[in-house]
Amino acid sequence: MEEDRSIRRANVAAGAARGEAAAGRRLRSPWLGDRRGAAVDWATQRWVQLTGRRLEVDEGHWLDGPYGSTDRIGADFFSRWASERGLEVMPSSPDAGLMPSLSELDGPGFDSRRVHPLVRDFYEHTAAYRLDIWSQWSGFFRPFGEALAWIFSRRLQQLNVPLAPLDSARGMGSEIVRLVEPGRCPAAPVLTGWVRRNLGSGSTVYVGAYSTARIPGHPAPCVKVVFPLPNGSATVIMKPSVADSGALVLESSGRRIGDAGFYFRVRDRGSRSWVRYLRTFRERIRVYAETDADSGVDVLRTDHTFTLWRRVFLRLHYRMARG
Repeated sequence: MEEDRSIRRANVAAGAARGEAAAGRRLRSPWLGDRRGAAVDWATQRWVQLTGRRLEVDEGHWLDGPYGSTDRIGADFFSRWASERGLEVMPSSPDAGLMPSLSELDGPGFDSRRVHPLVRDFYEHTAAYRLDIWSQWSGFFRPFGEALAWIFSRRLQQLNVPLAPLDSARGMGSEIVRLVEPGRCPAAPVLTGWVRRNLGSGSTVYVGAYSTARIPGHPAPCVKVVFPLPNGSATVIMKPSVADSGALVLESSGRRIGDAGFYFRVRDRGSRSWVRYLRTFRERIRVYAETDADSGVDVLRTDHTFTLWRRVFLRLHYRMARG
């Protein structure tokens, strides 16, 4: 058993090193053992417990999602998660999407029929698209972004947002991973993951589990994205709406636990968890089609804005095209 654990740790370290070699410097935090992990991660989890709220399973089931081990997250997270839980990874499909149908979000205030066909196609056939990304950090917040990358993102290979536009100049790799229960027919995914990699550095940018969720504070289904972290997760719940142009707008804003917004979640003993709701941290995603002035062809784009205390600290712009 101890030998197997040592081999696993060695393999994890080797995988992390490959992704981090080109990604820049990272903090070498003291290791507190397999259960607690890196000291800086353990301290962050204690902060969630001290400032958050403990939820029973029946209270916070809408926050459920995959959580990470204490080693790292990385591009192979969903394969490891499936292996540990007796699930199977479906064969890669060039037509797989983040959701089978955008109509899963239909409800009071949202009608998917009003969404532009290109936007709908992207969500239902995400794997068919190639991505380019540009990032712009607010000057005041840029040191904050660099600190997060140094302390957490590069080491964990998770939430590795580009710090400068040229950091992602070679584009972004995109993979849809679907997990199913073995032998079940039809093979409906029990989890859909989206893994994005920086093709220039080889580092993992995002590892997220995508689904819809009904939450106490909103009458219609929301988009839920769970980003696994050591012993827990960061979960973003976004309310959908449709702009006049057919753009899909997703917003994570609210006032309290049960609303749309950003949540840190740490596993507790049994089925309980500690949850910290960050009311001052918000995101807005606008996915839209824009007619290219030269070709006259509709181009799919996304504007992704992050705010803290109502101040914009990061903008991401995506260009998506079937490839």
